[in-house]
Amino acid sequence: MRLHGFRRVRGVPLVALGCLTACSKGSGAAAAPPGPRTVPDAVPWFEDVTTKSGIEFHHVRCFQQRFWLPEIMCGGVGWIDYDGDGLLDLYCVQSGDLVPGTREIPGDKLYRNRGDGTFEDVTSKAGLGDRTYGMGCAVGDYDGDGRSDLYVTNLGPNVLYHNNGDGTFTDVTQSAGVGDPSWSASAGFFDYDGDGDLDLFVVNYLHWSGEAEIECKSVWGEKDYCGPKNYSAPAHSTLYRNEGGGRFTDVTESAGLLTAFGNGLGLALVDFDRDGRLDAFVANDAMPNQLWINQGNGRFVDKALASGIAVDRNGVTRAGMGVATGDVDGDGYVDVFVTNLRSESNILYLNRRGTFSDRTPQSGLVAPSLAYTGFGDGLFDFDLDGRLDLYVGNGRVALWSPFCSDTDRYAEPNHLFRGMEGARFVEVVPQGGTVEPLIGNSRGVAFADYDNDGNVDLAYLDNNGSVHLLRNVAPHAGHWIEMRVVDARGIDVPGASVELEVLGRKLHREVAPCSSYCSSNDPRVHFGLGTSAEAAGVSVTWPGGEREAFGALAADRQHVLRRGSGKNGH
Repeated sequence: MRLHGFRRVRGVPLVALGCLTACSKGSGAAAAPPGPRTVPDAVPWFEDVTTKSGIEFHHVRCFQQRFWLPEIMCGGVGWIDYDGDGLLDLYCVQSGDLVPGTREIPGDKLYRNRGDGTFEDVTSKAGLGDRTYGMGCAVGDYDGDGRSDLYVTNLGPNVLYHNNGDGTFTDVTQSAGVGDPSWSASAGFFDYDGDGDLDLFVVNYLHWSGEAEIECKSVWGEKDYCGPKNYSAPAHSTLYRNEGGGRFTDVTESAGLLTAFGNGLGLALVDFDRDGRLDAFVANDAMPNQLWINQGNGRFVDKALASGIAVDRNGVTRAGMGVATGDVDGDGYVDVFVTNLRSESNILYLNRRGTFSDRTPQSGLVAPSLAYTGFGDGLFDFDLDGRLDLYVGNGRVALWSPFCSDTDRYAEPNHLFRGMEGARFVEVVPQGGTVEPLIGNSRGVAFADYDNDGNVDLAYLDNNGSVHLLRNVAPHAGHWIEMRVVDARGIDVPGASVELEVLGRKLHREVAPCSSYCSSNDPRVHFGLGTSAEAAGVSVTWPGGEREAFGALAADRQHVLRRGSGKNGH
């Protein structure tokens, strides 16, 4: 979120380029070269079905724009099967206004998936609707009762909702002890200590209050939002250990998380070094990123700098926002993609057995992102060809040009990239994958096969705008397979890793609902299989390192991989 001096791209001032890309309906992007199969240009990959679905949610960042930093940062979404019917429902996080007044603050909303492409607002009957100034959400079954619970992050006390199993939730924040009063952003459930229940990791942004606000101006002299460095108030993440019985203990200090501070926004909970223990990557805004490596004794050590993922290839910190993870190059290790501020470019770190290298220039992702500010993101195989594609939600945090005439001068189109061999990406035309580019100030993006047709869809929320539901209609290259990875009780296992063989290649996917920006994804693992009608050699590596084989599985259907039902050690 730092303001930069002007840079020129092929002789064009970047500020002018930004105005052209954000103020026009198209992007002017060059046609994508053909991939492994020919895809005509201007073929949409997604259909905006928001209106058809019946979802009507408008995000409110403020009633009166004061240019206070929290106004421009909020807007998360999450997928949760709250009623256990096998259909993912959508939770939208509301913000409101930072100063109490006479107007009623709107609340969060839960939309139940009817299974016919439509959704209904069940917020009131479910006992939800938090009215704290909201940022994002996380989903996980923390008490192991077979029902997905919900954690909401806020500017102010966070909220934990226990799923009662009858279509309703109960606010158990106080009894659980997880009401972090900080300004929290992304959060996620994971079993860091290997005791079989889900602990909670919360990323905090910075220490903020209205009294601490200062006045900042854009490069054009207009009043605008400040960047995080203006406040000099970085925060630390919070780790809650699950004690059972619905109670958590704040173990942040004993876990070693107070050794590094940052302006934290994005989070990924993955076993990055494949030692059997789940780690945590935190994307920091205008400060070095953190890579918390799990030591196995209840402690974490920040190894981001030593591992090559704290800064970019030039040793410079960037404005880290959203985080997407996936094995982009097929070597079995989880790579990391981080969205950043305009003029910095987004960044792709390839994982080489626990150490990382910035390979963004080689990936083809530098030039397309220079004129945009990225937030929510995801690496998924949208076209089913066996390679991970990339979706990025864009939206400004600072005014850039006085010549733009959009209704929202912070609005930008989103990006969609097709994955290619060699960890390379090519931008999809039309921009963002829809018939007409959707111009907004995107923040959280959450991915899920909400209609259970085998294709990964997505929902995203625009800051001070509407939620959008995009149904996958890509020109698909072949078959698919989806797997729900559960323990012996039938509980989803975040951090479990699935490997399969298809057409002579080994593919890897993680159970990683916690990624993107302030959002929560489908917990199921999804693979595109190309022309293969079978996934051979399917195996799961569970947190802790145990490996279990499940043999060959048929394509074009969903499977449940239950711990203990396969063959160990294969």
